[in-house]
Amino acid sequence: MPQLKPVYLVHGDDHGAVAQRRAGLRTLAEGLGEGTVAVEVLEGERATPAELAGALATMTLPGAATLEGAGTGGEPAALERVILLDGVERWRDGDVDAQLAAALENVQVGTTVALFAREDTRAKMPPALAELVKRAGGQVVAQMTVKPWELPKWVRARAAELGLQLDSDASKALIAQVGERQQRLLRELETLALELGDGQAVSEADIERRAAHSAEWRAYSLADALLGGREREATLGYLRLREQGERLQGLSYLIAQRLREGLAAALRLQSGAPAAQVRKGLRMPPKAAERFIADVARTDPARLRSALQTLADLELDARGGPVLAAGRAGEAALDEDTLALRAIERICVRP
Repeated sequence: MPQLKPVYLVHGDDHGAVAQRRAGLRTLAEGLGEGTVAVEVLEGERATPAELAGALATMTLPGAATLEGAGTGGEPAALERVILLDGVERWRDGDVDAQLAAALENVQVGTTVALFAREDTRAKMPPALAELVKRAGGQVVAQMTVKPWELPKWVRARAAELGLQLDSDASKALIAQVGERQQRLLRELETLALELGDGQAVSEADIERRAAHSAEWRAYSLADALLGGREREATLGYLRLREQGERLQGLSYLIAQRLREGLAAALRLQSGAPAAQVRKGLRMPPKAAERFIADVARTDPARLRSALQTLADLELDARGGPVLAAGRAGEAALDEDTLALRAIERICVRP
């Protein structure tokens, strides 16, 4: 049975990870022994150093040091106590020293205190608290958001912990597919580890094959086809996505995002920036970035601006909005799939 430390301090700007740690500790505490663990939560106005000190100075229930008949042979069983407190990022060093130091350094056996701080640029846990927790024999856990440029290295490290081998290109491909949220990346790595087994090497091609079944990835493939003016590929991609139940509004958002990225890249190329430099600034796997820049190089900013305007018209028409131009008046009664296919045709026509 796992033994809890007297004090835990979990802090950082990765609020999802902090919340996950909190939920995990509570689940662990409640699973240590049914009926023998009392979990208390201090939050809101009660989440203060003085309130916690007061809680540590009292018993959970009158005479609750034992539970009658809970042990084998009818002997009393010891009651464990876990106190969870949220909001430490609002505390001050002075309050910790004056109101809580003595109580935390003398936490009774069988009691565990877990403190959680969801930090940001303006709200930080008091540094004195971390030192106090360490002196009390506790554990300090930092849950910090990884910077975008550090994510590939972070992904490879987490993959190694799970028994997977990801190279640089594979880690970038996974980030391009899943996004930059660490929790989503970790869940995807865990899924890969379960599917592939320990010691498996994962390449960029493996990630792209898995991504081929992702609706979001297929939407980006559709956007890339529109960017490159490949009408047949774009039409087939759109129809497949619609067949699997994807909504036009969600698709148009992703497509517009990709076209705006293409327009920004096209403007940089037009201004004389080297293709290698523009490609390096893209947050996508190397091979995908090469294909993207190749598509951008074959078009021009004017066409991409026109494509974005066509996409905006499509969104308005599909929602039943007013027709902005007399030349489109006949499209008001068309269903959204017909409107979308006509928009694909317009976007892919080269001037």
